[in-house]
Amino acid sequence: MAIWNSHFECMTKDELEQLQLERLQATLNRVYRSVAFYRKLFDQMGLVPDEINSLDELSRIPFTGKTTLRAGYPYGMFAVPLREVVRLQCTSGTTGEPIGVGYTRNDLTHWTEVSARVLCAGGVTKNDVVQICFDYSLFGGGLGFHYGAELIGASVIPGSNLDPARQVVIARDYRTTALIATPGFAIRLAAVVREKGLGPADIHLKRGLFTGEPFSERTRKQIEDELNIKATDNYGLSEIAWPGVAGECEKKKGLHIFEDQFIPEIIDPRTKEVLPLGEEGELVLTTITKEAFPLIRYRTGDITALDVSPCGCGRTLIRMKKVAGRTDEMVTINGVSFFPSQIEHIFSQIWGVEPRSCLEIDRRGNQDIVNILVKVSEKIFFDEMKKLQDLKSKVEREIYQDLGISVKVKLVEPDSFARETKGKRVIDKRESS
Repeated sequence: MAIWNSHFECMTKDELEQLQLERLQATLNRVYRSVAFYRKLFDQMGLVPDEINSLDELSRIPFTGKTTLRAGYPYGMFAVPLREVVRLQCTSGTTGEPIGVGYTRNDLTHWTEVSARVLCAGGVTKNDVVQICFDYSLFGGGLGFHYGAELIGASVIPGSNLDPARQVVIARDYRTTALIATPGFAIRLAAVVREKGLGPADIHLKRGLFTGEPFSERTRKQIEDELNIKATDNYGLSEIAWPGVAGECEKKKGLHIFEDQFIPEIIDPRTKEVLPLGEEGELVLTTITKEAFPLIRYRTGDITALDVSPCGCGRTLIRMKKVAGRTDEMVTINGVSFFPSQIEHIFSQIWGVEPRSCLEIDRRGNQDIVNILVKVSEKIFFDEMKKLQDLKSKVEREIYQDLGISVKVKLVEPDSFARETKGKRVIDKRESS
């Protein structure tokens, strides 16, 4: 099994920790000298960067969050003069407030390197034809994969945001062997392949690397079966590196975090205490090689757990489990906290699919009431209503057994679903009652 950079990906624990400490000390000095936010923060705490002499002392430093980054938009968090920044990008700004991100030449070299590691872990080699179905825009994902694939020596097709029908034609004609996309796009691609009367052999795909949205093992199997490929997961975020924070190898036992570039921690999102290895909580990342936009103890908002058990691929890097949800999506119903993704997982186990759904929460007296709106097609309404009624009753029972909450599942036609949910995953009416 190929490893792109065995020097960094297979280091001993002692070697890795020494490297991390040296790079952490350099990063702390950099942000203290050049970023007003960190300088003020360290001075308020009486923290001298040179006094951080072990990785355990990282926990002395407060967290950095999205609010701080947005307040510093566009250049307030940069640690180098603008003349040293060779690329400017930003996050998607789903709340209407983007975060500006900059890169020096060295930053781009590191980003390309970790992107190549992700691709190599997923099985990509110089003999592959890689089709990238991510928008080549300010958000960075398409470019990251592009440069990583070129570093490996693969042939790259920048499919960008072309529609699935056009992507299928390109994949067939150019004999694409590796697909880079969201899992949802892969499912739509497979549907187009069927509609065109083609089979997996007609488009020659061997592997797919998927990111940008969570997906279950059931969805992975669906993609692998319908496209006849091996599917791996990877993780990143625009303000840190996307792609490039972590990648799943072909053993599929978790995502290897590139610890020579990032120091991971897991915290309790409520108490902010660092949790022991193996416990689930919020992922916190500290960058230790970035020059233009270094971040110290950045709260990602993603819920996962870390695993240090050996991996059969030979990498010694710590692994993270698939992201289970986000702290800003956590819902509390009558004292029980859970994530919408847990509801979706129950749907997938029973229905065999992950339907579009929305949690509608209200309060009657002292009790929280939960309706789960589920989008279903008009054909299903007419042809399979009795079967769906039985299924939704089963879902309601499973949710009560698994999560301890009572819900009602409501089947909603596509047009009504769009009107009622307005694209939201959770509608909490308790906030206005």
